[in-house]
Amino acid sequence: MLRVVLLVLISGVTIYALIDCARADESQIKNLPKWGWLLLIILLGPQAVAIGPIAYLIAGRNKPKGFKRPQRRILPPDDDPDFLRRL
Repeated sequence: MLRVVLLVLISGVTIYALIDCARADESQIKNLPKWGWLLLIILLGPQAVAIGPIAYLIAGRNKPKGFKRPQRRILPPDDDPDFLRRL
């Protein structure tokens, strides 16, 4: 039973890291290019006790700085000065 739980946990971490790396922008990934992290995650995923995915999660991605609200409010066209100037 413990082996099954461990296998599911390692597979989950590998899939999460793979999807996170694939969807991340190049500017959000550090220390290696995006293709390098993807290759590392795939090659050192479940076969090597998730060394690749854990390395990516610790050293490969920037930590989010928290939820930020958009800087600019979306205005309707009749209240937007930029839109009205273009008319």
